[in-house]
Amino acid sequence: GANSYGQLGLGHKEDVLVPQSLKDVSCKCQDIKSITGGGGHSAVITGDGELFVCGHNKEGQLGLNHTEDVLRFTLCTALSGFCVKEVACGWDFTIVLVGTGLVLSCGSNAFGQLGVPQISGPCLIPQKIESLKEKVVDIAAGLRHALAATESGLVFQWGTGMASRARRANQGKTLPLFLTAKEPCEVTGLEDVKVKRVAASSYHSVSLTDEGHLYVWGSNKRGQLVNEEIFLVEPKKIETHFFSHEKIGAVWSGWTHLVAQTETGKVFTWGRADYGQLGRQAVVPDGLEACTASEQRLELLCNIPISVPCLNGASQIACGSEHNLAVVG
Repeated sequence: GANSYGQLGLGHKEDVLVPQSLKDVSCKCQDIKSITGGGGHSAVITGDGELFVCGHNKEGQLGLNHTEDVLRFTLCTALSGFCVKEVACGWDFTIVLVGTGLVLSCGSNAFGQLGVPQISGPCLIPQKIESLKEKVVDIAAGLRHALAATESGLVFQWGTGMASRARRANQGKTLPLFLTAKEPCEVTGLEDVKVKRVAASSYHSVSLTDEGHLYVWGSNKRGQLVNEEIFLVEPKKIETHFFSHEKIGAVWSGWTHLVAQTETGKVFTWGRADYGQLGRQAVVPDGLEACTASEQRLELLCNIPISVPCLNGASQIACGSEHNLAVVG
C-alpha cells in the first residue's frame, strides 16, 4: 500500500504493490496481539502490552517525543509501565487505552481531538486525559474526533471535527456540547442504554449497546445513518428490523459506510457504495426491472442495512476508508 511516510514499517518510503514480510522488527510477529492504522501511521500491540509505531509523525502522533517520520516499527518507550490494551489511530493523532482503564493521547490537537485542552500545539508524547475519571473499556478515533465508552456504559466524545457540518445542517440551532467539546463530554441521548463498544468515521459516530442495538449520530451525507436527516445531532437507534430483528455483536465503520455483524454471524453493510465497499449490488425490489430502477432509487437501497451472505460467519472484519477486509471460513 501507500508508504509515503514509512507507515509499512519496511525501512523505506516506496509504495509496495505486493505484501512483504517485515524483517528486523523488534516485536516478534508471533507475539502481535493487534494492528491498526491511521491517516499515515501504523501501530502494533504485542502480547506483553507494548506499543510499537511507525510512519507519519509530523504532529508527534507516534508518541516518540520527536516529529521525524519513522520507517520501522519502534517501541513507544513513553508508555513503559503501562499495559496497552487498545490503540485507535485518527488522521494525525493517536488514542491509547491501557489496562487500568486510563486513556492517553498524542499528536495533533488542532481540533481538540486529544481531549487535553490545555495543550495548544502538537503533543509529542502520550498525555493522560485527566477529565476521563471513570474506567474506559473501548475507544475510537475518527478523522478529527474521538470516542470512549466507560465501564458503566457512558459514551464520551471530544474533538470538533464534526462541528462545521453540524452547524451548516442546523443553522441557528444550539448544538449539543459534545459536538464542540475539546475535552471528553458525555454524549447526550444515550441515558437509557449501556454502551459497550464505539466506532468513529470521518464525520459520524457509532455506539453498540449491551443489548445489541446500534445508535448513530453525525453526518448522514451518504445515508450511512439510515435516516432522512442530513446530520443527526444526537444518537438515533437503527431499528432492529433492518437486521432481521437479530442482536448486533460487532460494528465497524469506514469513512462513509458501516458494517455490522449479528450475534448469529450474519454480516450487514450500508452507506456509500461508489467503490463497491458494500460488497453487494443494490437490490432491486420485486416487480421492478433493473433497467427501469432510477439511480436515486438504487442509491436509497444502499442506505439500508442488507445482508451479505458470503460474509456470514466471518471471524474478523476491518474497514478502511472506502474498503473492507474479512476473514471467512
